[in-house]
This record gives sequence, structure tokens and C-alpha cells, in this order.
Amino acid sequence: MNQNFRLILADDHALVRAGLRELIQKIPHVEVVAEASNGRQALEVLQTHAPDLILLDIGMKELNGLEVAERVTREHRSVKVLILSMHANEEYVLRALRAGASGYMLKDSATAELRLAIEAVLDGKTYLSPNISRNVIDSYLHRTGSGKKAALEQLTPRQREVLQLIAEGNSTKEIAANLNLSAKTVSNHQSAIKEKLGVATSAALVHLALRHGVIESAAPGFP
Repeated sequence: MNQNFRLILADDHALVRAGLRELIQKIPHVEVVAEASNGRQALEVLQTHAPDLILLDIGMKELNGLEVAERVTREHRSVKVLILSMHANEEYVLRALRAGASGYMLKDSATAELRLAIEAVLDGKTYLSPNISRNVIDSYLHRTGSGKKAALEQLTPRQREVLQLIAEGNSTKEIAANLNLSAKTVSNHQSAIKEKLGVATSAALVHLALRHGVIESAAPGFP
């Protein structure tokens, strides 16, 4: 790579960001221009710093990395997205690819792999960690050709946002304040989400959110 590239780090753990920054500083022509500790903050700093690449953790509060990836690839098409995750299972990888991510790297990868992934994505290629099964890729190609929608793709972006906040243990009032909506609107969203996903209770919504990578763990005290 001969030109200089700007990168944003988004991960909810400060120590992880510090370690990643140290590794990235060793990559020629790549500069970390900003960091974010949650999904909303990632979108905010993206507006300010105009990066070439955003490195996203999946399990962030308020707005997870997969939702951020979808918004970035839809609204900022020149920005590449590289997902960094602890999850190698099919659902997470497929959602990242459908969201428009150019790469998916596992957190337990060798440190040298980070440079390979970043350089590949900045070069316009798709990068997947070697440990991700070929079956995942084959399944992705089959699903995208079948025209069938995955469960969460039935929801609007706002509904997925409400789903994550529900799954994180927020009350209707708290969600309304967070999203600047009325409590009635939030309740209507919740009813629509349950209907589209075919579930009857908030507990079922949380379990579905866990299964599909919306959140990585349920709120304390949740069954």
C-alpha cells in the first residue's frame, strides 16, 4: 500500500482498543484517527473523521457492531468495514456479510493476521479468518441466492435498535428517552417485533437476540 489510510477502532473494552492500536501502529500507511466505545459513538466519530476503514467489535452496547456495519455500508459507501469478533458460528458471520462487511476476523487469531486482514480489506478484497468454515461461506451463497430472509432481516433498522435495547434490559420508558420516541411508539415497535418474529414474550425476544448475535449476554437477573 502506497497511500495513507485512516482507521477508526470501535470496541467496548479500553484495553482491547489499546492493544489493537499498538498493533496497527506497526502497519505502514495506516493511522488510527479515532476510537469509540459503543455503536452510537462509532457512528458519531465516523462523521467527524471520515475514515477509510472502521474496525468493529460485534458486542457493543446500545447499537451492536452488525447494526453499525449495515448503516456504514449503506450511508458511507467509501468506508470499508472489518468485523473483529470472538464468534465463529454461522449466524454471526452471515449477518456480517449480509450487512456489507468486507472482512470478519476472529479475536483469537494470531496478531500477524490483523495486518493481513486490514491490508486485504483496504485493497478491496474480502477477508475471512482461516478458522471460519468453508461451510459458512457456502451457506451464505446458498441463502443469498434463495431469496429467503433471515429472522432479523424482517425487522426495520429502528425495530432492530429497539430489540437490542429491550434485550439489554432497558424499560419502555428508558428506550423512549434513549431514542427520543414516545413510550407508545416504543410499545408499538415491540408489538410489531414480536409479531414479525413469532414470539409472545419479552423473555423470548431476549433469547432470540442472544441466538442471533444482537447481544452477547443477557442483562443480570434475566432468565
